[in-house]
Parts: sequence; C-alpha cells; structure tokens
Amino acid sequence: KLPAMKMLLLLTALLSAALLASAAPPTCYSRVLSLSKEITESFKELQTSKTVDSCVETLPRLYLDIHNYCVLAKLRDFVAYPGCDRVAEVNELKEKARSLYTILISYCRRDLVFLTDDCNALEIPISSPIEH
Repeated sequence: KLPAMKMLLLLTALLSAALLASAAPPTCYSRVLSLSKEITESFKELQTSKTVDSCVETLPRLYLDIHNYCVLAKLRDFVAYPGCDRVAEVNELKEKARSLYTILISYCRRDLVFLTDDCNALEIPISSPIEH
C-alpha cells in the first residue's frame, strides 16, 4: 500500500508542477503585444463595419507597433481625438488605447525596447519581424 501512495503523491506533484508551468502569468511585453494586436484588429473591424457612424472614417489611423517609439504619440492622438464620442465602439477602443498607453509608460517602461522611431511606419500597416 505504501508504494502506491508514494506513486500517487508523485503523480499529483508532477501534475501540479506541469499546471503551474503552463499557467505562468503574462509578461509586460506579452500583455502589451496582445493588447496592441487586439486594438489594431478592433480598429480594422470598425473601419470595415457597415453599421457604424460615418464619423469613423475621420478617425486617425490606428496601426500599432509597440516596437516603434512613435506608438506613444499615436495612442495619445487617438485618445484625444474629439470626434465620434457618440459611437460606443469608438469609446471602447479609446479606453483600450488609454489602457495600453498607461501600461507602456507606467508598468512596462523599463521592460520595453523601442527598435525605431519612424512615425511614418505607423501610417502603413505592415507586419513586423516579430509576427513572422
């Protein structure tokens, strides 16, 4: 009976360790990367939606690359844009953009490395080397 109990305890310990390893908390970088992709995709969907207000066409472009230092200015400009306050989807997108900006300048400030400061690159959505 004792060897069976030891095996059961060993198996439980191994399963617990495996679960803890796979449930590691996200890093600052992974959180910022996933949120920026989520915002970019939501913006694309908003732009192509047929049911959204015509003011959406006047919004500043929102292609985000967290490796580009200009992303901070891009987020500030988008959040401060005065139009479309009556559109719920735009307000939700602005809240996400505000959250991303806060995470970038507060929580992840020391963890991120900006690879470029090419503001024009944020006007043309191209895939970054990290996405390949």
